[in-house]
Amino acid sequence: MYDREVRFRMEDTMNAARLEYTEKGVMNLASRRCDIIRISQSSAVLAILTQYNLPKQFYLDIPDARITKIGCILMKVFSNNTVEVRFLRLLTEKEMNKIFVYSSHPAHKNRVLDIRA
Repeated sequence: MYDREVRFRMEDTMNAARLEYTEKGVMNLASRRCDIIRISQSSAVLAILTQYNLPKQFYLDIPDARITKIGCILMKVFSNNTVEVRFLRLLTEKEMNKIFVYSSHPAHKNRVLDIRA
């Protein structure tokens, strides 16, 4: 299914994010911090701060941009503590702009929010 989808261009960014998933079935909800280092409308590359087992499906929250509960599927795990994930829905252009406004990456330092939108 994911190999037939349109690939969107990945852009460098630096945003704090949070992964939420259930451990041991439905017994407890785990939450881990991570950083988004590259993002597109359909996928992202996440830098994980510590080494732990990540499930195949989880939720991604971006608290600075006030974007919650983006469903994700784990695609690849790299050896340098980064993972590639695909989103279960496409991010809108408004959500992408909010992510880039709150990014600490130098490429997005002059971005501002349009309050009329």
